[in-house]
Amino acid sequence: MSENEQAGERTEQPTEKRLREAREQGNIPRSRELATAAVFTAGVFALMAMSGTLARGAGGWLRQALSPDPQLRHTPMALFGHVGSLLLQLLWVMLPLIGVCLLAGFVAPAAMGGLRFSSKSLVPDPKRLNPLSGIKRLYGPEGIAELVKSLLRVVFVGLAAGLCIWHGMHRLRALVNEPLEAAAAHGLAFTMTVLLATAGAMALLAAIDAPYQKWNWLRKLKMTREELKREMKENEGSPEVKGRIRQIQHQLSQRRMMEAVPSADVVLVNPTHYAVALKYEGGSMRAPKVVAKGVDEIAFRIREIGEQHRVAVVSAPPLARALYREGQLGKEIPVRLYSAVAQVLSYVYQLRGWNGGPMPSLPDIELDEFGQERGA
Repeated sequence: MSENEQAGERTEQPTEKRLREAREQGNIPRSRELATAAVFTAGVFALMAMSGTLARGAGGWLRQALSPDPQLRHTPMALFGHVGSLLLQLLWVMLPLIGVCLLAGFVAPAAMGGLRFSSKSLVPDPKRLNPLSGIKRLYGPEGIAELVKSLLRVVFVGLAAGLCIWHGMHRLRALVNEPLEAAAAHGLAFTMTVLLATAGAMALLAAIDAPYQKWNWLRKLKMTREELKREMKENEGSPEVKGRIRQIQHQLSQRRMMEAVPSADVVLVNPTHYAVALKYEGGSMRAPKVVAKGVDEIAFRIREIGEQHRVAVVSAPPLARALYREGQLGKEIPVRLYSAVAQVLSYVYQLRGWNGGPMPSLPDIELDEFGQERGA
């Protein structure tokens, strides 16, 4: 094992369980740059799309605010109600723009890591109150990353806005010589150009920050080899427990198999190494079924139980070996063995009905264990 692994270095990718637990605790990737860019860009485009409606609403509100009722001078206390009414009217005018920005504020986190509300994230964390941890975050890799982002934000936004203002300086100088309405329209158009350029710069920064935040989130959730092994044991169980479970299941399966031997019609043997017990009910089965099979000690036990319960034990080595390899417990015998098994069952039924006279003899069963039956 390498020194890094001995030191517990997190080199393994997080499992689905670890990612799920992190999300349940409210630990999901977040990009403030993406959220800011989404809200700002959505607001700029909404302002462009609803500029006429907003302008008319703002104009009406401004006329009402600048022409108050003269009676208000005689009732100073009514001014509070008047100011509140004006604020509500202004909020109503700006409500569509506010709604678009709020919607963008929800869409950006959903696109980044999903919307999850976890009460665990509201629980106070004493570690965050530790000054040493704060200094480590401030001067550690995350602090450096935040500093780089702040510098890039200043560079991107400042460069975009500065270039727009630089190239549009002649338009700004010309505004002083234009009529008021034309100057206001041209000034607003220039402002929208600057806002669009700023939104583009913020979107570029978000395109850099969002993948970084996703990568950094996965990096923090990486696991050590020991954690990965521990989780695999928790999910699948320890090898000792799994081995014990398999042993118990095998014992129960053998017990059920041995309990089915007394109901068999015949036990085919090798004669010592293989044993296969078959059962056939003409009215309910299409073909005989394998109720028990085994080799060596299990074969001896099957034969012993069969003899104790007066089940016919027939020595047919090739057929017994073929049935052991190809037959499945609780399933019908393979089709290619129908004829050979039928001869054995016919012999067994003759034995059951024998009451004197010539003793029935087992026909010679010639069978290719690995191929097709050759005949009787």
